[in-house]
Amino acid sequence: MRFILPVLFGLIALFWLTYGLRVVYAAACLPRLRKTPPAEDANCPCISVLFAARDEEEKLPAALETLLALEYSKLEIVAADDRSSDSTSRILRAASAKDARLRVVRIDELPAGWLGKPHALQRAYEVSTGEWLLFTDADVQLRADTLRRAISSVEQRNLDHLTLICGLVMKGFWENVALTFFGLGLYLMTDPYGIENPRSSSYMGIGAFQLVRRTAYESSGTHCKLALEVVDDMKLARNIKKAGFRSGLALATEFVIVRWHAGIGNIVRGVTKNFFAVTNYSLATAVVQSLGIFCVSALPFLALPFLHGVAAILAAIAAVAAVAMHAIAAFVMGASPVYALTHPIGALLFDYMLLRSTAITLRQGGVIWRDTFYPLDKLRRGGS
Repeated sequence: MRFILPVLFGLIALFWLTYGLRVVYAAACLPRLRKTPPAEDANCPCISVLFAARDEEEKLPAALETLLALEYSKLEIVAADDRSSDSTSRILRAASAKDARLRVVRIDELPAGWLGKPHALQRAYEVSTGEWLLFTDADVQLRADTLRRAISSVEQRNLDHLTLICGLVMKGFWENVALTFFGLGLYLMTDPYGIENPRSSSYMGIGAFQLVRRTAYESSGTHCKLALEVVDDMKLARNIKKAGFRSGLALATEFVIVRWHAGIGNIVRGVTKNFFAVTNYSLATAVVQSLGIFCVSALPFLALPFLHGVAAILAAIAAVAAVAMHAIAAFVMGASPVYALTHPIGALLFDYMLLRSTAITLRQGGVIWRDTFYPLDKLRRGGS
């Protein structure tokens, strides 16, 4: 025990001071969309904006208003109305009647072997015509010049795929605690440093904004290859990069805005289908990940009052480094860096969400998503 604790906390400190620092520094140095000048009309290829909507009557009107207000001359919008039972269908029909750029694809049945969202996006793609495809969500609001700047970015950087770090609307203490830690965890998991490097396996895809060259999307298998993927946005980015195309990432917190989930309870429930899916439905992986998160992000804080000597010094270094990395990530997300002080709370909450997602998915034998049950054995077989 005399040597185990110094070694343990030394390794944790080393993790934050090497890999953690590199990743967060890379996130802070990401290109800012606001620094990219908007493209002129002559340099604007046709873009098809594609999104799936199911029972989105609450958030859809505001999002749809921003899509129709986009300052982009060669634009079509395809909305896949995926078995909606509320007023989503009426909202979409009324908007399409007023603006010919909006097309609505109605889906009444979900074919076997598909999850609802990948199927809806596939259907939207099949009727689209754009040289570029923008995959987004029915609750995302875009600033009017977002597409012009995004096209400039992909042309300047010679990209086939661009995903944008969006601005999350975070209200109240617990939302900020959970989502700033979630943002830090996303950076650590994906390593933004290597995303644009074709020799790196790093990738990132965020459902709020993924701009993809049509040829790259088709060559990587379209959503047919993602038919049973719960985290289809991340896997889309992975497939595009694996197919040999160039992928990139940029910060656009003032250009792409989303209110993900309102309140900590909805956040916890909202990730139930996702977190275990990220482990490829592996119990062992989920346990290892939860232990890793606990060790690097909670243990130094919890153990510090009981440590002495070298172990205490190393634990303190690890704790300070973790808070510093969290503060940078929060700043990048547009949140107050003060929430970095809640780092161990965020870690414990994240672990709870991961283990809860694992336990519920295993107990019910699958995932329930938008009132549809998907058996675990099919998800495991269908995941690519």
